Amino acid sequence: MKDFLIGLLDWIYKKKCYFCKSSKECIMMCSKCYDEMDYLPAKVNRIIEGKKVYCAGVYAKILQKLIRGLKYHNKKDLAYFLAEFMFGYWQNITDDANFQVVPVPIYYKRKKKRKYNHMEVVGIDFCKLGGYNYNPDLIERVKDTRPQYKLSKSQRAENLAGAFKVNPEKLMNGRILIIDDICTTGATFEEMIQEFKKNGITDIVCLAATTPFGD
Repeated sequence: MKDFLIGLLDWIYKKKCYFCKSSKECIMMCSKCYDEMDYLPAKVNRIIEGKKVYCAGVYAKILQKLIRGLKYHNKKDLAYFLAEFMFGYWQNITDDANFQVVPVPIYYKRKKKRKYNHMEVVGIDFCKLGGYNYNPDLIERVKDTRPQYKLSKSQRAENLAGAFKVNPEKLMNGRILIIDDICTTGATFEEMIQEFKKNGITDIVCLAATTPFGD
């Protein structure tokens, strides 16, 4: 009954595409706009702390608007489309289903203010698509860091020093796949990998939805 009522309301109010404003498909992201998002080549984008980092697309145009809408403008329904984009890319990397997906955590006060961690929401849908274990509790952010986008590479590293704490008792089966929205200098991945290594956890790979830099 709930799904029927939601569907009826969507039909009455004609949900529009967040990107082109079309109401033809009555969905937050129409197929035309989704298809405009381009993948980067399916290969390692960089190596951080000896671990492979993959980036699915470039942080620009529709992908940029998708992430900003999800992250800053309470457009939680966009999480599925980012998860689908990331999974579509990830399928070209591996068909191994033995992963535990760890979304990059945010500080609890920031999560309370935003009402959700966007990468946790993306992680849930990503795991459903791939049949992976979802493990948001394995590592937590214990330091309220400054926003990274205005900082230099050295400032980012300093800002993130001591920002994470691993909870080894939460470790599940499977390789760790850390997921994030943007990989710029890789400082967040680097700090998380170092913290995992301190706890004897080394089987790690990283996947970012985007990077500011192309191939």
